[in-house]
Amino acid sequence: MQDVKFLLTGDTSVTLSFGEEISTEINRTIRAFGYALSVRGIAGIVETVPTYRSVTIHYKPEIIRHDALVEALASIVDGLGAVALPASSVLEIPVLYGGEMGPDLNFVAAHTGLLPDEVVNTHTSAPYLIYMLGFTPGFTYLGGMSKQIATPRLKTPRVRIPAGSVGIAGEQTGVYPIESPGGWQLIGRTPVKMYDPHRATPILPVAGDYIRFVSITEAEFTRIEAEAARGTYICRRYAAEEVTA
Repeated sequence: MQDVKFLLTGDTSVTLSFGEEISTEINRTIRAFGYALSVRGIAGIVETVPTYRSVTIHYKPEIIRHDALVEALASIVDGLGAVALPASSVLEIPVLYGGEMGPDLNFVAAHTGLLPDEVVNTHTSAPYLIYMLGFTPGFTYLGGMSKQIATPRLKTPRVRIPAGSVGIAGEQTGVYPIESPGGWQLIGRTPVKMYDPHRATPILPVAGDYIRFVSITEAEFTRIEAEAARGTYICRRYAAEEVTA
């Protein structure tokens, strides 16, 4: 069995720790485990919560006891080497950078010694691996951002950040799917609804896939925003072949 730690995290949950760092290798292992677990279909499991380096399993002890669950999970871990993950895809997210939509773009530029356009070019230059979703429904924790544009979080978080805001915090970047508080440096905004509870698939991004940001104009933002409101805008998706994060 792989070097996985089984941690007791409550009377109805157990956590599997796959390592101690953020890495694409650990992420692939976690995704393989999640996929194999869904195929196995163990009765009594209520929810799985994957993170950067672990997965927490919530279960009903009246259906499956702790020891039996751990035994079943361990057997899945033993077979992860034979799991073939479904192919990943790249989700293109249009973003209007700077101005009212990205009030911190100039600060990020000043902090990094770049011009605002150079920050945008760097931010849109590569696809980002979606390591996990959390904080709010559909909030993306992405890997692969260039250290050139790494910028510290705000010293005082904002009370209200508009839905669709694209931000930077340290060496991470992500999208706020709903209006919420937050302390990330805001460099732009997407008119796309990353989370819509009325949609057949409420959360647009999928952990294990990639996001690529595409810079758009104000006119394009207005057009896409109107289409998104009508439910007619569809983001471009394509196969993630030989993508590195």
